[in-house]
Amino acid sequence: MASPFRHSLRAAAVIEFLETLRLPDGTGAGQPFVLRDWQKDIIYEVYGPVCAHTGLRTVREALLSIPRKNGKTALVAGLCLVHLCGPEAIRNGQLYSLSVDRDQAGILFNYACAMVYMDDELQARLNVIESRKQIIDPVSGSRYSVLSGEKKGKMGKSSSVIFFDELAEFGSDRALYDALMTSRGAHAEPLVWVFSTQAPDDQALLSQLIDYGEQVRAGEVQDPTFKSFVFAAPEDADPWDEATWHACNPALGDFCSLPTMRETAAKAQRMASAEAAFRNLHLNQRVDAAAHFITPGVWKANGAEPDMDVFEDAEVFAGLDLSGKNDLTALVLTACDAGGTYHVLPFFWTPGDGLRERGERDHIPYVLWRDQGHLEAKPGKTIDYEWVARKIAELHAAFRFASLKFDRYRIYDLLRELDKLGVDAWIDGEEDELPDGIRLVKHGQGFKDFTPAVETVEDLVVEGRLRHGNHPVLSWCAANTRIQTDPAGNRKFDKQKSTGRIDGLVALAMALNGAVVGVTPQEQFNPVAVWA
Repeated sequence: MASPFRHSLRAAAVIEFLETLRLPDGTGAGQPFVLRDWQKDIIYEVYGPVCAHTGLRTVREALLSIPRKNGKTALVAGLCLVHLCGPEAIRNGQLYSLSVDRDQAGILFNYACAMVYMDDELQARLNVIESRKQIIDPVSGSRYSVLSGEKKGKMGKSSSVIFFDELAEFGSDRALYDALMTSRGAHAEPLVWVFSTQAPDDQALLSQLIDYGEQVRAGEVQDPTFKSFVFAAPEDADPWDEATWHACNPALGDFCSLPTMRETAAKAQRMASAEAAFRNLHLNQRVDAAAHFITPGVWKANGAEPDMDVFEDAEVFAGLDLSGKNDLTALVLTACDAGGTYHVLPFFWTPGDGLRERGERDHIPYVLWRDQGHLEAKPGKTIDYEWVARKIAELHAAFRFASLKFDRYRIYDLLRELDKLGVDAWIDGEEDELPDGIRLVKHGQGFKDFTPAVETVEDLVVEGRLRHGNHPVLSWCAANTRIQTDPAGNRKFDKQKSTGRIDGLVALAMALNGAVVGVTPQEQFNPVAVWA
């Protein structure tokens, strides 16, 4: 339904300014920012209503919750410029965009900068300070700055406009939100914009705001200063029905790709973790995206025995997840056959002392796994890394290691043990290459570095291109693993929310990430890959 405020000249001026901008990326890259009717209605609803007595804008807080890939970033970046130097600019305005961390908030800043650089007039008028993530308008005296999620230093701000990007990431912590909301008192027409996909639970600050907005919309609460726009599939809607997708994705079939949505949905129907992420990110439902990663049926379908001849004939890629000497250490080898199937060879270590008691406590058959040869449990209360180093040296002598990817935790303890055994090993990017040594490649554990690893495991499992032999310890790790998703859709294994040890699947993911990518050592050690 069209907005009743379409007669508003003020809102029309905002739309006119936005449509002078150009889009820096996506299907319309380089083209003018042509607003769709549903986007215009949102602007009319926020900027159209004014107080009959003062003429001031009525709406002081606006919330847009919408699935990914529906043009949120372009709209928010454009509105930043609207308030910085466009029709809503005021003298000496203070604009802030804020997300849970500086990198996430920087996405919006970079998009706004790109819009400025594509417009000759704006580029001549505005001062962009990329190193400080600021854009300054000397004409109006207004300043746009990026803030990170830490509370320190935010209490003294005097905010005219605030953009909360992905507020779902703040969970139930509302301290920073409240601090910035109280910073608006010095301005006649302050405005807060909240843009986010849904949070996973009712206790989250975003969920409380969305529920409040629904009360306002239903007339249960009278608050003309608050407007909310929520594009979400109902809880009882069929998530695989394309009609459901279209109902909550206003840009679907336009600049939101329908074929891509179909591909994503097809994968989500086969993977539990992908289903949760699909429903949260693409249907904007209030569900926990930290779902189990692999269903038992999908994992067992890849349970054929690995062919040891493949390890002897092909390059071998390894992944190593070291424990703190008192839990589970995992080493996983992978090698690809001529048909594109990846064979998996896992090894596990745990302290031997108290093994039976730990098994009874955790309801896990550690002793049986040890007796069957699936788990090495040497005497002692901690893992002796000498045993791990010996196995690595033995395997390196038998197979052609391309690389061994590792998490940095306690890696230098292992290097000392390798050195005691006379085994050469070198870390890519830190040390000189040793032609006959073991090449160790760093693998961060954060979203940026682990997303391709998660996707690699997921794709191979769904396609039935793994042969892991249903190794009991590795299968246990796979069943325990849960996924954490950030606002950009990046994913990593969530050790805190997982139901038990996941070290084996972490090692497998790192190994496969090296094997499937198949890049040179120089490419594998990329400065972009930073430690999480």
